[in-house]
Amino acid sequence: MYEVFRGVIPAAVMPFDASFEIDEHNFRRHLRHLAETDGVTAVAVNGDAGEVLSLSPEEQAFAVRVAVDEIGDQVRVLCGVADPSAAAAVRTAAMAQDAGAHGLLVFPSLFFAHGARLRADVVHAFYGEIASSTDLPMVLFVDAATSAKNVPAPLLAELCLANENITGIKDWSVDILAYEANLRAVRSLDRPVSMLTSFSRALLPTLALGADGILSGHGSLIADVQVELFREVESGNLKAARDTADRIYELTQVFYAAPVIDQFNRMKEGLKVLGRIDEAYSRPPVLPVSPAERSLIHDAVRAAGLS
Repeated sequence: MYEVFRGVIPAAVMPFDASFEIDEHNFRRHLRHLAETDGVTAVAVNGDAGEVLSLSPEEQAFAVRVAVDEIGDQVRVLCGVADPSAAAAVRTAAMAQDAGAHGLLVFPSLFFAHGARLRADVVHAFYGEIASSTDLPMVLFVDAATSAKNVPAPLLAELCLANENITGIKDWSVDILAYEANLRAVRSLDRPVSMLTSFSRALLPTLALGADGILSGHGSLIADVQVELFREVESGNLKAARDTADRIYELTQVFYAAPVIDQFNRMKEGLKVLGRIDEAYSRPPVLPVSPAERSLIHDAVRAAGLS
């Protein structure tokens, strides 16, 4: 039986230096801060927040090894698998297992955007090939309900039934109706599959419907607040949960404003404000935020009372 992922799981950003090389010192600082946050149960690397699409396979392996070395004795490490082909994804899964990762966060193939949701056999083949190649538990990333890469609830349930090492869903459907359908599909299964909300701009309603945890890039900045919110909902203290959600409302509006390409370099800017990383470099084509937006980020971080 595979152990499911529950609780608050921040998706770590990837710090770079002025030459756009991985800044190992600040990466380790960042990972350590997340792992030492009370209530954090795992940390994800090589996800969207970690700018995985800009990392070479060698850099992805390096990120996992550093994470396992730095925090693997405190929390579990999830490795993102964001490859377009099943063969490449299998290689990434093998790398993650060899590097000591405790699980995989598997993204939908970019090829799904060409209509794969109309071919359930294609979706089954992609995830099934990865699942059969590894002993690690897998968390599936559910893309926005409006995206062609979205896997709808009935197919999601089929995938879980067909692959016993699919033990969790990271739901970023960004649609409360789709979220509830996915939640009900997962809850109908005859084995535990965790539902991890990724509605960073609206965590409270998804937590209130029912969630086993939060897996979000915004956790790289506000993991402690996410823990607080998750615990308040779990304990039934809805008034306190509303107050906590109010506290970070404006913050989420700033960090998740259009264009979404800037969401993670905004978070790096926030981490720099808080002194948790030295600089906020991202690899092109992601470019630095404007001075005006930087000022908004600084104000939002301070207004939320982050420390």
